[in-house]
Amino acid sequence: MLTVSELLPISAEDRDKVLTLNNLHAAELSFLDEARLDHLLAQAFLARKVGDVEALLLTFDQNADYDSPNFVWFQQRYPRFVYVDRVVTDERARGRGHARRLYLELFEVARAAGHRVIACEVNAQPPNPASDAFHAALGFRDVGGATIHGGVKTVRYFVKFLD
Repeated sequence: MLTVSELLPISAEDRDKVLTLNNLHAAELSFLDEARLDHLLAQAFLARKVGDVEALLLTFDQNADYDSPNFVWFQQRYPRFVYVDRVVTDERARGRGHARRLYLELFEVARAAGHRVIACEVNAQPPNPASDAFHAALGFRDVGGATIHGGVKTVRYFVKFLD
């Protein structure tokens, strides 16, 4: 069983493992190099890992210096929010509740900081049915969509309103 102590901040020492895990799933998340990861970590509202980077979560609030078209879409529509940029679990660690635990911590931290809107996107093309089911189970609802990166990727936008 996972304990809260195993949810840790992502540090500079984790860079190689974070890049490896992220880039194994670049189709779902987008590729990162060291410089881009360093910039994103510096902008993060919450950046957490499980254990030795078995899973990770990277989020931004509305004031982040971030040029993702998905993030910008939310900036144009919501004055205050936390955006889940990427969440991923290593294939060898799936089924242990890591992503759910990371999200539950995010909800708690965001609520404590006065946030009421959690935003994210899920690929529609290529489809990601596991992510669709995961976000639906956590109470996210569909609020829009877009085709990005020159038509290569289609996404759906979701929000969850915190109590």
